[in-house]
Amino acid sequence: MVAWTLQPLGDAYAQGRGKISLIRDAEIEALLRQYAAPIYKAAGLRRGALDILIVNDQQFNAFVSGRTLFINTGALLEAETPNEIIGVIAHEVGHIKGGHQQRLEDQLRSAKVIAGFATLLGAGVIAAGAISGNRQVSGAGSGIILGGPSIAVRGLLSYQRGEESAADRAALKYLSKSGQSARGLLTTFSRFAESLSLQGGRINPYMQSHPMPRDRIEALKVAVRKSKFADRKDKPSLQVRHDLARAKIAAYLGGRRYLNSLIRDKNFSPLAKRYGEAIGLHLFGSPRAAIPKINALIKSRPRNAYFWEMKGEILLRSGKPAAAVKPFQRAVKLDGGRSGFLRVQLGHALLRSKGKNNVKAAIVQLRQGLAKDPSLIVGHRYLAQAYQKSGNTPLALLASAEEKFWSGNIKNAKNFANRAQQKLKRGSPGWLRAQDIITFKK
Repeated sequence: MVAWTLQPLGDAYAQGRGKISLIRDAEIEALLRQYAAPIYKAAGLRRGALDILIVNDQQFNAFVSGRTLFINTGALLEAETPNEIIGVIAHEVGHIKGGHQQRLEDQLRSAKVIAGFATLLGAGVIAAGAISGNRQVSGAGSGIILGGPSIAVRGLLSYQRGEESAADRAALKYLSKSGQSARGLLTTFSRFAESLSLQGGRINPYMQSHPMPRDRIEALKVAVRKSKFADRKDKPSLQVRHDLARAKIAAYLGGRRYLNSLIRDKNFSPLAKRYGEAIGLHLFGSPRAAIPKINALIKSRPRNAYFWEMKGEILLRSGKPAAAVKPFQRAVKLDGGRSGFLRVQLGHALLRSKGKNNVKAAIVQLRQGLAKDPSLIVGHRYLAQAYQKSGNTPLALLASAEEKFWSGNIKNAKNFANRAQQKLKRGSPGWLRAQDIITFKK
């Protein structure tokens, strides 16, 4: 397993957004939770009120679905400061607090009604024109039919622009209440404006779902000037962690050339440069050469859980699972057990190591990791393998059912759950979980 595991997004989340995939990374997810914590507090939400997941997409974007906030890798890679991402999170929390998702569904239903009504009205006018022999009336009816969807779309986009503006205002409020600058938001919308200008041509502001960037920029400039926190900078320690995350994203997704250009940036943290170099050697060069690099990082920051995690990852990927166990154990301990993903990585290293006791220990770690985060698809896969190695076929089948379930492959999940249930004691926890999967409806 790589330090990043790429997993498909189940149908429950992906509806309406096409096929997207997630990046699961303990280090970056922990950083995003830290970014979000003061925004949640300012918005009156409990800590961890929203799940935050990373989307494998190079566009600068973020969105909310249900109680989950999705942030693209492109946004994390392009944002040079934590404040830029914090501003994006504040904006999306504004959507959540404003109840915009539910109202948007209502607006979509209204748009369909408007479009349908216009079509019926146009058909009636055409019929009236045909009866009277008036071609102009019939032509007007055709225009109404063609214009019906356009009327509905314009109304819907106008509504969305209003909600986006409301989310901007909420974001400004949360940033101010948490003592943070709004300059990150300003930088983000300036980037959007530049992107639009490169597209060329004229843009109809009434056919955009977001307020035109120049309007948002002007509004933000005024808000920033008025804020007493306008010039407040991110804490240096947080900036370093942000740079470490960007180095990791650049290495895994940007490739060697992009990573090298980022490392050459004079404003980039020296620690993050060394981190990027170590990961780059691991991915593109020699794991043997990467180990001294990561050891030097550990020596400089011995309590950084993710440096230990990376060491375990390098050893695991280079065919030394037994040697990877201790670094992963150290990472879990330093993390305080908060990340289910780190335990899954430890479980994988134990599973790959020889010995019956290691398989039993792997099952313990995998179960604990999945109890913390049941959406970790790869964890269910490894758990199925571990149960199979231990001779527990019923629970191996149930773990496979969980893997398919969280992947969104409900049909296969039900098949595995049926097979598992036939071998499990009726009424046992495993039997009941299999029943939940069998009776699940999208």
